[in-house]
Amino acid sequence: MPRAKRGVKARRRRNRILRAASGYRGGRRRMFRRALEAVHFAWRHAYVGRKQQKRNMRRLWIVRINAAARIHGLSYSRLIEGLKKSKIELDRKVLSDLAIFDPQGFGQVIQTARSAL
Repeated sequence: MPRAKRGVKARRRRNRILRAASGYRGGRRRMFRRALEAVHFAWRHAYVGRKQQKRNMRRLWIVRINAAARIHGLSYSRLIEGLKKSKIELDRKVLSDLAIFDPQGFGQVIQTARSAL
């Protein structure tokens, strides 16, 4: 039985890692072992970053909504409470976009939430 030397498979695996490390500096781009460490590190941080991005965007939307609501004399928590009572189901992303790009429409939403309180 012939021995399997994994020539093509091993080369394909190494090339995939080296392609992923193509923008790195120095040996982290050229040497397979260094590249493997760097790519695994980067993939691990990219995975975590995708989770953190969702949290950070939500925080940003809340800050924007709060700033726009306070212009109309209402706090963020009171606004959300009023929206729930008036059965308006706009998520924070949409509310943030309304506050930025359509201040009059956001003002009407504020008035509706205020009347429900």
